[in-house]
Amino acid sequence: MFNRAYYLLIGAMCLAAPTLSVAADQAEEYRERINRGTVGIISGGVNGTYIRIATDLANVLDHRDDLRILAIMGKGSVQNIDDILYLKGIDIGIVQSDVFAFIKRQKKHATIDQRVHYITKLYNEEFHLLADKSIKNIEDLAGKKVNFGVQGSGTYMTASIVFDTLKVDVNPVSFDQGLALEKIKRGEISALVYVAGKPTSLFKDVDAKDSVHLLDIPLTDEILDTYLPSRISSEDYPQIVPAGQSVDTLAVGAVMAVYNWGPGTARYRKVSHFIESFFRRFDEFQSPPRHPKWREVSLTAVVPGWTRFGPAEAWLKKSAIAGSGELRTAFEAFVKSQAPSLANRLASDTEKEELFNLFLLWQSRYQQ
Repeated sequence: MFNRAYYLLIGAMCLAAPTLSVAADQAEEYRERINRGTVGIISGGVNGTYIRIATDLANVLDHRDDLRILAIMGKGSVQNIDDILYLKGIDIGIVQSDVFAFIKRQKKHATIDQRVHYITKLYNEEFHLLADKSIKNIEDLAGKKVNFGVQGSGTYMTASIVFDTLKVDVNPVSFDQGLALEKIKRGEISALVYVAGKPTSLFKDVDAKDSVHLLDIPLTDEILDTYLPSRISSEDYPQIVPAGQSVDTLAVGAVMAVYNWGPGTARYRKVSHFIESFFRRFDEFQSPPRHPKWREVSLTAVVPGWTRFGPAEAWLKKSAIAGSGELRTAFEAFVKSQAPSLANRLASDTEKEELFNLFLLWQSRYQQ
């Protein structure tokens, strides 16, 4: 009896083996397919602009298993660089453009500008300095507790640079931004710094009874060596900035960064596929319900001190060539309109072609 049951069991297992093998093969093929099309983007905290930008990328570009975007909350620019370099599953990160300068100052990540490149500049983020109304200007913060955000975050990095540059010696503390806002209201700290695209949702519930306001940032020559001038108006935060008034501040660029994968690698191919889809469908990010910061993005904008990732550079060059027909017609008309003063100076077709190529380069870099 035992022998008969044993042989029946073995026979059933043999009959089932092909089915199990097929199922295992199908599962492996599916695992390979979804991983091949999945791109991990490390962004920012729940109240920031980075996570909303990453979420927009997922909402627009997700296409079954062909391309899937994982929008991942991060802990700031410095940590995002670490994650791009070392964390499995992270392909792209959103960081502040001054992160290289900070990392080099810290003597961390040798040759960082060779290991991490950029796909595109995204937009500018504003430096928000929110303080108790008893604080009238940034100099009044000397010796006071000011929240710089979580250590390693982009806000902490930029706050350190700005207060050092302005020579205002504050007592930096590190709380998450939501807690820091509550501590200002309770009088436990004097101010907080938050670098984020305006308007940020962090301040959406702040009103006049909270007795806080935004401080002007002195736009000195030293500050403007690193940052762009910007302004926050009552339209951005009607509950904080009085109607018709504005606050002078600075802005820092947000950059879509990527590890410099070598051609032929699986990660290179995956990121290249993301870039092609993103650039081709870029117009879909320019209108609601996408974040209004998308309307500030120029794919051709150059980020000083950074190198553009090869596939992104190649796509933009190809696009410029494909779209240069109308530009060439306009260029030719311009040259003829200047005759003989300009046309006579272009002695050959070669010189004219060189001038046209310089015009295309200028147009791609500075017409933003």
